[in-house]
Amino acid sequence: MDDKLPEYCDVVVVGAGNAALCAALAARESGVSVLVLERAPEDESGGNTRFTAGGIKCVYDDWRDLKVLMPHLTDEEIAITDFGEHPEGKYYDDMGRETQYRSDPDLTEVLVTRSRDTIRWMAAKGVRFLPMYGRQAFKHNGRFRFWGGLTVEATGGGPGLVQALTQAVTKAGIAIAYEARAMSLVADDEGVKALKVKHRGTTVTVRAKAIVLAAGGFEANAEMRTRYLGPGWELAKVRGTRFNTGDGIRMALDIGAMPTGNWSGCHSVGWDRHATEFGNLVVGDNYQKHSYPFGIMLNADGERFVDEGYEVFSYTYARYGRVVLAQPGQFAWQVFDAKAQPYLRDEYRFKGMTKVRAHTLEELVKKLDDVNAERALATIKAFNAACPGPEIAFDPNVKDGRKTRGLAIPKSNWANPLDTPPYEAYAVTCGITFTFGGVKIDKQARVQDTDGRTIPGLYAAGEMVGGIYYFGYPSGSGLMSGAVFGKIAGHSAAARVQDE
Repeated sequence: MDDKLPEYCDVVVVGAGNAALCAALAARESGVSVLVLERAPEDESGGNTRFTAGGIKCVYDDWRDLKVLMPHLTDEEIAITDFGEHPEGKYYDDMGRETQYRSDPDLTEVLVTRSRDTIRWMAAKGVRFLPMYGRQAFKHNGRFRFWGGLTVEATGGGPGLVQALTQAVTKAGIAIAYEARAMSLVADDEGVKALKVKHRGTTVTVRAKAIVLAAGGFEANAEMRTRYLGPGWELAKVRGTRFNTGDGIRMALDIGAMPTGNWSGCHSVGWDRHATEFGNLVVGDNYQKHSYPFGIMLNADGERFVDEGYEVFSYTYARYGRVVLAQPGQFAWQVFDAKAQPYLRDEYRFKGMTKVRAHTLEELVKKLDDVNAERALATIKAFNAACPGPEIAFDPNVKDGRKTRGLAIPKSNWANPLDTPPYEAYAVTCGITFTFGGVKIDKQARVQDTDGRTIPGLYAAGEMVGGIYYFGYPSGSGLMSGAVFGKIAGHSAAARVQDE
């Protein structure tokens, strides 16, 4: 758009990631005028969405359901792939288990029951999807088998998803203002009336009948991380955008919005130890390291500190970043032998990683920077001795029951001895993705105040919504949640405009 923001727009959407763009598209469907405000410059736009792999967890019955979403699926792919099913009951189970059944039941119901229709709506808007081969299914005994309740990803990953949604927004005649940082909401007893915006250095006021906040969490704000998540979190790497500093949450709280959810919780993963402080768009998500179920992790003391095979990574990866951050020096090494290397995800082939390689275990442990090599070797040998024999078959696609015996910290599945050279190890630290605390919304994505009343004209979606995630996170449900509640927020905002 041109250099000057309009003085008025029916619906203003704050943010330009997945949730925000879905909100803009949904509002525009009703014929109202829509303006998108993006704090970042255009070449860094897209929020955290742009840094994801694009995986999106949806309800589906079988491969026929998936083919409606992905009509390009070939007969050959269908013949050699067990796509399984992901019914609503399984989605509910995943959400309950990973959040220890604290997730808001109303919001969880909306997320689950509207996931299938929402992802098809996204496809109708021009987003293309494909199966997550290589990340969520391994070829074993001639067939692929999907696991973890996650089968679908956006073509081109997170960047492809942002590009497709941005193109749809532009096609719908919606203006996107870049370098437009929302500063504060203007509200009175009748609700929100306007938004103060610093656009390319100049502060202006934009009036609106409805405002959708979809500006992310506070993961890129070191002060807020330390205040809410606790000491040490200022040391974590930020996986995504540097612009998610909690502005949207702060603005809503300033006018009385109810804070809710797991404010001391977050999505955090194993991330390259020497990654940049914030996400790097050239690298994307290649700093992540999620194949630890097929190896072991050692801390600076040369000790294992977690059950690497407790579950498929989809249900543990968002928790284990916090565990790594709590280790001496805030790092760990993931160790694999040659048997495991064919099952390492694509990011392990990225050239910019912190990696060592050796042909003997004795040589390998000496290459692990800042690790007690003697103790590390003893730990590996004890692990090898505790692994089961060939009577229990290894299967990378299911929890195979290959469990260690006699160790203080067991490995519950995929416990194969590290006995086949060459050996590889990868250094990781904690990478924070997004924070779980945020503002309270109802099933129509309307923001609630501290008295339990709706704040007229204010809606929220995406990471800044609290009450959905506690402790853990089912892989791929974040993008789905953003799309579901973004779409609802857009429709609700447009309905308010039409009512007035």
